[in-house]
Amino acid sequence: MTQRPLLRSATPEVSVPVPRPRHAAGKASAQPHRDPPQGSILGGRSILGGRSLLGGQSVFASPPAPPAAPAVRPAAPVRHRRPARILAPARVAGRVARSAGRSTLVWAGRPSGRFVLPLVAIVGLLAATGAVGNYATRASVPPVHPSASPSDQAPSADSAPDPNGANPDAPSDPNLPAGPPQNVVAQWAKRMSPAVGISETALKAYGYATLRVAADAPACHLAWTTLAAIGKVESDHGTANKATLQPDGMTQPLIVGAPLDGQGGRQLVPDSDNGRYDGDRVYDRAVGPMQFLPSTWLRYQTDADQDGRSDPNDINDAALAAGEYLCAGGKDLATVGGWWGAIYSYNQLQAYAKSVFDAANDYGLRSRSVA
Repeated sequence: MTQRPLLRSATPEVSVPVPRPRHAAGKASAQPHRDPPQGSILGGRSILGGRSLLGGQSVFASPPAPPAAPAVRPAAPVRHRRPARILAPARVAGRVARSAGRSTLVWAGRPSGRFVLPLVAIVGLLAATGAVGNYATRASVPPVHPSASPSDQAPSADSAPDPNGANPDAPSDPNLPAGPPQNVVAQWAKRMSPAVGISETALKAYGYATLRVAADAPACHLAWTTLAAIGKVESDHGTANKATLQPDGMTQPLIVGAPLDGQGGRQLVPDSDNGRYDGDRVYDRAVGPMQFLPSTWLRYQTDADQDGRSDPNDINDAALAAGEYLCAGGKDLATVGGWWGAIYSYNQLQAYAKSVFDAANDYGLRSRSVA
């Protein structure tokens, strides 16, 4: 297996303070690893990447074939989604990098829970999590289990685009943007939004969550394209059921799934929050743009936008919580097994995982057009 180094961004001599989200208890979180359910996942090829948040090179390697659903189903917390659309298999590409700015990360222990990142670290972390990163790896892929449905066949691993894009100039303003911490990636979101068809509000949520996870769990290598793909499949970025994503990240009306009452092929999940999040005191329902179950939200809740509350209906909070959930247990999403394991922990349906695969690949390809 051959590794190929890519170019890195130049190092400016300035630093940018970036806020750190608070958890429900009001204290700055150290973001500990958590151990979500695990299952056996078939191997494959390196995974999703796209244009970096502040630019950066992308290299799309040949895609892996989606593995079969794990033979051993994970234990609680149970996750359930509305039936996912089965999309045509897509090619996925690239491998997320080791964080380029990790060695320059400097922490500042301020009472507010904010931390300091040198500007090059921000650029490097965002580039590493949004692009495929420093290395692209090719490997043989075992086939998925046969299926009667053409949509269940493995994506082709014969060819894939191999784009390269130049890094943009690093931002020169070291001052923290006004407003919520997600504004640190506002300019990136503004440039990226027309190309990928995602609102700036949702992109800021995904981008900031990627930056936070890269700082707190650099070995995870979470890509913004993965979060965006989950947001697409779960709620079309906060617009499912005719909802509208507001500038503050809240959805109007709220997005609440069907009751998990054991009917119509749904799992049976008794109420865990006394209806606090889903309005149902009998059964649990998936809630918000990232469709968290209340029991899972109670474990991973966070106040990413520092508005004083942790709310699964707020895409800023939900995106960061989803990133922490995907990376829990020390998973490395730059590996095939790590990426598929993370997606299957979110939802065990193979059709769901392939829909996320397809959406992430699409965002990675479309982001290439952004200078």
